Amino acid sequence: MPETTKHLLIVEDETPLRQALAERLTEHGFEVEQADTGERAIEHLAEFAFDIVITDLRLPGLDGTRVLEAALLRYPDIVGIIVTGYGTVKDAVEAIKRGATDFVTKPFQFDELLHALNSALEQRRLKAENAYLRSQLQERYKFEGIIGRSQAMRDLFQLLETVSASASTILVTGETGTGKEVVARAIHHSSPRRAQRFVALNCGAIPETLLEAELFGHVRGAFTGAIGTRQGRLEQAHKGTLFLDEVGTMSPGMQMKLLRVLQEREFERIGDAHTIKVDVRVIAATNSNLQKMVAEGTFREDLFYRLNIIPIQLPPLRDRKEDIPLLVQHFLKKFSGPESSARAVEPSAARSSQESGARNLTISQQAMRTLMAFSWPGNVRQLENAIERAVALSGGRMQIETADLTPDIQQASRTNAAPELHLPEDGIDFEGYVSRIEHELIRRALEKTGGNKGQASKLLNLKRTTLVEKLKRLEPRH
Repeated sequence: MPETTKHLLIVEDETPLRQALAERLTEHGFEVEQADTGERAIEHLAEFAFDIVITDLRLPGLDGTRVLEAALLRYPDIVGIIVTGYGTVKDAVEAIKRGATDFVTKPFQFDELLHALNSALEQRRLKAENAYLRSQLQERYKFEGIIGRSQAMRDLFQLLETVSASASTILVTGETGTGKEVVARAIHHSSPRRAQRFVALNCGAIPETLLEAELFGHVRGAFTGAIGTRQGRLEQAHKGTLFLDEVGTMSPGMQMKLLRVLQEREFERIGDAHTIKVDVRVIAATNSNLQKMVAEGTFREDLFYRLNIIPIQLPPLRDRKEDIPLLVQHFLKKFSGPESSARAVEPSAARSSQESGARNLTISQQAMRTLMAFSWPGNVRQLENAIERAVALSGGRMQIETADLTPDIQQASRTNAAPELHLPEDGIDFEGYVSRIEHELIRRALEKTGGNKGQASKLLNLKRTTLVEKLKRLEPRH
């Protein structure tokens, strides 16, 4: 069932005007969020897929055109309206050129703004029938196939650019589906070894009895079934890069043999006394906590330090939700190409799609909100699978809707929605209610940061001293 409520962000530094507009728009059925600066508006846009942004042109810090650009970059179909008391024809033309749907000059009647809003929404509805992907993935948000614009990903790109030039061993850690092999390949293809082979070996997918032969190779007759001499992955990766995935699953014996390779840069094939020298860069990956395994005695401490020369921790998707719109656009483009279109639609539609090239699929703002509300335990891989499924279910339609997403994603979005607050006839204890919410937010921030007050204060956008004072005040509640 399509959503009728439209979500709107007002960006205005004049508090009385902002609050008055918010109140009137709420009365007309809009769900309104407010921001008093451009910086705060961009924070809101990173967390939520609004249908409309109304922004003052002149703001302290980032101005309205920067807010509009950020909104359109994340959500190509968002409606953007510029409001200003300093309007000129030149300003209006410039705002429209930057993607604004309309330009309203102060002072204005509320009905004038409402008319501009309704007209813009109708234009968007009509345009959706022949929509195309207007957002191009910018190179500064990519690193050899890795996509993201969040601070965590920008930091990662900078680190990858730095370490790619070296030959040091790298340990990539992160949850399943965060893209550890993608990162390993990106490092290889940005390194001086790019002309040589990238060889991958999943240590957890191969039985222990075969892992040694896969890694080191064997000579004829070394064991039953060894009918010929065979190169191992180490030898194949000579002068290139060897990627060892799920390295934490290795047995103690294999760990010892790998340690020797890292120390001496040499090995022997199974059944052979001849020592082979090898020049290979090793990138290991795991979703296990190797430090914990070292403490428990299940992983060698000396091997851990050999692998962990350059540690790279990949953030889970739930911690970089502002990257979801960019990833969604990338996967829509990937799965709605000419070949994908032929698989995803009915035969008659497939023929039409093949004749015209790629389907220019978009995604509704409600579907985008649903994706951003989900926790993504399977990370980017799960998001990719969700978009592929949604494209397949979209048939000949040109827009992905919430109903095209899996039931678990839809259900989680409903579960995570903010509960409606019902005010009883006799009222509520306002101070107590707000205090309980404040207490819960502080508790969660401290829990997430392991009790680190400095990090918790950053999560809550509070000064550390303010957080400490609040903790003192809340102490009796513990």
